[in-house]
Amino acid sequence: MSKQRLRNRMLQKLKNQKEEERKRKSLAIKEKLFRLKAFKQAKTIMFYLALKSEVSTRLMIEGAIRLGKKVAVPTCDIKAKKLIPCLVTGRGADDFKKGAHCIDEPSSQEPVPKEAIDLFIVPGLAFDARGNRLGRGLGYYDRFLSSLPGGAPKIGLAFKFQVLKRLPHHLPHDIRVDKVLFA
Repeated sequence: MSKQRLRNRMLQKLKNQKEEERKRKSLAIKEKLFRLKAFKQAKTIMFYLALKSEVSTRLMIEGAIRLGKKVAVPTCDIKAKKLIPCLVTGRGADDFKKGAHCIDEPSSQEPVPKEAIDLFIVPGLAFDARGNRLGRGLGYYDRFLSSLPGGAPKIGLAFKFQVLKRLPHHLPHDIRVDKVLFA
């Protein structure tokens, strides 16, 4: 199966999942994340702001801030085709605004250096057992992850149906995650 056909299949499955099921599974994934040693030790964590059908990260972000962690989420620089981690202040709904591609971004434009981030939480449409990741096809996360200095773990979040035995056509520029948490 081609990457695009798999993307379309996963997008349809995400769309068809009932909201209550998505919320329940997202909460279970949050609990798994918060039990990880990498999470407990991290001082600064970069999350993504989930689209409606993805594993929800809002409660994770709020919980991490309550635990005293610094939280960053990406803003999208469309011209440069890159992600820029920016600080989330923890003030609630005012923290976010609609950004590029109608994806929420932090209202704060205070950048967080990549080197200061101890843990990266990464979205994907599908993952496999080796940590390969299928994104939405624009390459933002692959470019961002390939520019990291190394050392900080990259964790993908997914629903069980998004974790496959093997993804098609893994390319050299496709960046793997270190672990996938799913429910």
